[in-house]
Amino acid sequence: MSKAKTFRGGIHPAGNKELTSTQAIVAMPAPAEVTVLLKQHAGAPCRPLVKKGDVVNKGQKIGDSDEFISAPVHAPVSGVVKAVQPSRDPAGSIVQAVVIENDGEERLDPSVQPHPDLDQLDAETIKKIVREAGIVGLGGATFPTHVKLSPPPDKKIEVLIINGCECEPYLTCDHRLMVEQPERVVFGTRALMKALGVEKAYIGIENNKPDAIAALEKATADYPGIEVVPLQYKYPQGSEKQLITAITGKEVPFNGLPMDVGVVVNNVETAAAVQAAIQDGMPLIERIVTVSGEGVRHPQNLAVRIGTPISEVIAAAGGFIGTPKQVIIGGPLTGVAQPDLSVPVTKCNTGILVFNELKRPSKPEPCIRCGRCVDACPSFLLPVTLAHLSDIGQYDKALELGLLACVECGSCSYVCPAHRFLLQSILVAKREIEAQRYKKTS
Repeated sequence: MSKAKTFRGGIHPAGNKELTSTQAIVAMPAPAEVTVLLKQHAGAPCRPLVKKGDVVNKGQKIGDSDEFISAPVHAPVSGVVKAVQPSRDPAGSIVQAVVIENDGEERLDPSVQPHPDLDQLDAETIKKIVREAGIVGLGGATFPTHVKLSPPPDKKIEVLIINGCECEPYLTCDHRLMVEQPERVVFGTRALMKALGVEKAYIGIENNKPDAIAALEKATADYPGIEVVPLQYKYPQGSEKQLITAITGKEVPFNGLPMDVGVVVNNVETAAAVQAAIQDGMPLIERIVTVSGEGVRHPQNLAVRIGTPISEVIAAAGGFIGTPKQVIIGGPLTGVAQPDLSVPVTKCNTGILVFNELKRPSKPEPCIRCGRCVDACPSFLLPVTLAHLSDIGQYDKALELGLLACVECGSCSYVCPAHRFLLQSILVAKREIEAQRYKKTS
C-alpha cells in the first residue's frame, strides 16, 4: 500500500468510531408517519405536487422545482397525505413539508423502473436519471448532483474524486457502505465518470479504514480507470478542496470551485444512490445514518427512510442510556444540536449522536492569541480575526479577508484553548453576507 497522502493543517480528534465501525447496516422498519421536507438540498425549495388527502406511492415524486439548482423529493412510503404544512428542519429553519401516513403496503410508484445496461446510457440520460431521482451530495452538503455533472462549457473536467474519507468522529455510515456494498459504489462511480466524460477516477479513503480500502481495491480490480487512494487519517480530510489537494496536488483557487481545476467530487453514498437510481429505478428515499454516542444503548448504522422522526431512529438503536444532555444531527464538529426530537431525517443527516455530558464548556474565555486556530485552519485563514470582525458587524472586512473560503470544518473551535465559538461567529458573518446579497437581487 502506497504512503498515505494528506493536506496542510487540520486536526486529529479522537475518532470514537469503534462504537459502530464493525456494526453492519440494518434496515430500520418504515415509521407510521413521515414528514418529508420540501427543502433538504442546496438551492431552491420544491413546490408541493400533492395535497391533503392524496394517496401516494413509494417512490412517487411529491415535490419539485423549475430552478436548475434544486432537487425533487419523493414519498419514502405509500400512504395518504395528512398535511402539507410548515415544519422545522435540522438547522432550525421552518420549511414546507409533506406529511404522509404510512399504509404499510410499500406500494411502488409506476415511475420506479430499472434502466437499461449502463453501456446503453449516454451522458445526458444519466444526468436526467440522477436529477429525477433527487440525488444530492450525501456527505452532508446536499448540493444537487446533476448540477455538479453539468459544468459550464469552459470548465473542462478531467478527474472524478469519490470521497470515502468520512473523517468526522463517530460517523461510520460511509465506512460500512464501502465494506458491505463496494460494488454499488463502483457502479455509481462508473456512471458518474460516463456522465462527466472522464477516464480517470480516484476513490479517497482514510487509512483508518483498511477493510474499506481492501474491499474497494478488490471491487475496482477490473476497472483500471478507477484508483483507490489511501489517505492519512486527519480532519477535515474529506473537505472537497483539501481532498483535491491531497489526491491530485492541485490547489483550488481561494474563492474558486473544484471545477476550476478540472475536478468533480462526490460522496461514496451519493455514488451508491446513483447505482440505485439506474439499476433499480429507485429515487433517493432513504439513507444510512450512524446512531452513536455514549448516550445510545445500541450504537449502530441504520438504513432510514427520509422523513422518519429522529426520536424513532434513536428508539430503533435501543433508546437512551441515562439522561441525554445533547442530541446532535451530523457529526460533533459540524453537526447541529437539536432542541427536540420531532425533527425528521433528511438527505443531509449522516448521523444522530447522543451525549450525556456536554463536550465543551458553554462559556468562552478571552482569546490568548496563541495562534492554534491559524495553524489548524486547512484554508489558510485567520479564524480569530474573522470571528472578531463578525462579532463587531464588519462583515465586508471579513469578506475581504477570505470569509467565503471557510469550509466550516470547526477545526478552529476545536483547538481553541479559550473555548471560543469561532466557527459560530464565522457562520453568522457568512449568513449575513448571504442575506445581504439576497436582498439586493430580490
